[in-house]
Amino acid sequence: MVDTTPSEAPATASSLKGSIGVAGIVFLVIAAAAPLTAVAGSLPVMIALGNGAGAPMAYVVAAAVLLVFSVGYAAMSRSVTDTGAFYAYVTKGLGTSPGLGAAALALLAYTTIQAAIYGLAAATMRDVVLRFGGPDLPWWLWAGVLIAVVALLGYRSIDLGAKVLGILLVAEIALIVMLSAAVLLRGGAQGVDVASFTPSSFFSGSPGIALMFAIGSFVGFEATAIYGEEARDPKRTVPIATYVAVGTIGVLYAVASWALVLAFGSDQVQAAAQADPAGLTFTAAAAFLGGTAADVMMVMLVTSLFAALLAFHNAIARYVFALARAGHAPRPVMGVHQRHGSPYVGSLVQTATAVVLVGAFALAGADPVLELFTWMAGVSIVAILAVMLLTSVAIVVFFRREGGDTRWWHTRVAPVLGAIGLLGISALVIDNFTTLIGGSTTLANGFLVAVVVTYVLGALVGRRRPARRG
Repeated sequence: MVDTTPSEAPATASSLKGSIGVAGIVFLVIAAAAPLTAVAGSLPVMIALGNGAGAPMAYVVAAAVLLVFSVGYAAMSRSVTDTGAFYAYVTKGLGTSPGLGAAALALLAYTTIQAAIYGLAAATMRDVVLRFGGPDLPWWLWAGVLIAVVALLGYRSIDLGAKVLGILLVAEIALIVMLSAAVLLRGGAQGVDVASFTPSSFFSGSPGIALMFAIGSFVGFEATAIYGEEARDPKRTVPIATYVAVGTIGVLYAVASWALVLAFGSDQVQAAAQADPAGLTFTAAAAFLGGTAADVMMVMLVTSLFAALLAFHNAIARYVFALARAGHAPRPVMGVHQRHGSPYVGSLVQTATAVVLVGAFALAGADPVLELFTWMAGVSIVAILAVMLLTSVAIVVFFRREGGDTRWWHTRVAPVLGAIGLLGISALVIDNFTTLIGGSTTLANGFLVAVVVTYVLGALVGRRRPARRG
């Protein structure tokens, strides 16, 4: 359980406070991964457009690459405790300019993924309300309600956010585990097999698309370091939370996706997903758990999306705080609430950003799922992969220059292997990027250019404005 004992350290203008432990941080990270959203939203698309029954293996590959990456990431967290996380690590290893470029990319990644989730969550809320006889309201109205609630919770302390996310997360994971267990115990549609984990299944169809969605399901695991300043004993808490979070997400998704494949049969699941991607998981739930469970799952999908929104809101607010504290954003943005110990000004800035971005899509009459969700999720995946690649390089450079940690596996070998894996996944993502955002080459290239320009602008700011500490 999350320990919510108040910290005795007073909040200051340049420090955050909190007493969050390993469990609380893991809750926040897994909540950002939105397990039910992945299982009910992304997974059917992976199966339909990607490699069919081989989709579960994509989660295994993604988890393996990120676990190797996490070795160096965890080692770095013992030497650097900063709510800027990726930004702070790249700055320590490669300097202020690349660090600011990484920060710009991270902000782009988390801002766009949060906007994407607002679109999906609002559309899901509209559908759920209609299903249970409620009024047909526009999606942007539901998005506004979500933004307001997230803003309220984000303004408060991280301990409160952890408690809210913990309750929601336990419920949705329990539902996923129940469905997986029911399918496996009843033998699925055609018996239990391990075809999903064979090389032939993984490399069938378009494994690049499957990997793209799989790696996207882990976006947000950086939060283990983001909350370092608000954790008890961060040098111990952050590394443990990183391994636990990545491992838990990987196992949960691999097993749940395998169960969903078995629910329809390894040779039938892709056709079923192509026929009804939106209803695939709910159809399985109705068949193996009953109609009531399927209805509950629809409601829980809304809470899953909400949990992800709150987790990303908290992460972005802390990035803004870290940039202001280092002198790369207006000084007032680094304000810390005297009572809650939260970066409340950064939280307010993030709320305003969400209103502007989601509002722009609403005013343009965009579809909340096919355009807002799909396009912004694609931009986020590319940006965060670039940040992780920069972080891998920074870890190697930092330990080679500073010494201190002499473990070769942690500071040399694992970061290099992680970088190679991330580079391979990045190549597959970019190769399939046009498919991800709807088939427009012009739009795809425009978004990729925007990612590059974001890094360049951030790096230029780093060259012109030397860092300072608050």
